[in-house]
Amino acid sequence: MIRNLNIVLIFSAVVMLAGVYALKFSIENTASQRTALIAMIDEQEGQISLLKADEAVLNQPGHIEPIVRRHQAALAIEPVRQEQFGSFADLPMRPAKPNSAAMNSLFESLEAGVDPIDAILSLEGIE
Repeated sequence: MIRNLNIVLIFSAVVMLAGVYALKFSIENTASQRTALIAMIDEQEGQISLLKADEAVLNQPGHIEPIVRRHQAALAIEPVRQEQFGSFADLPMRPAKPNSAAMNSLFESLEAGVDPIDAILSLEGIE
């Protein structure tokens, strides 16, 4: 009986030992993958910052102007003129200031119980 128990315990210890080693190697593999991903992210961030710097240089007016002058005739482009933007005269006028006297008389008639809409409808003959 004790001998059978010892055999079962030794077998379970060997199985658990194998499980612990498998878990250890799995964790080491995951850690190496994580390290590789971090290195790849760092490399890509460096490439992004380099591309942003290149874009800033290429978008400078001093870099673009010679290119525009070289292709100005082929593209039929010309410098922007002030007339293209419009003027203050083209803006619509402000609406007229509301008639405060008429608004005051409207509110006074409403407070007195007179409905101006009914008066208008009765003048038009609409009931």
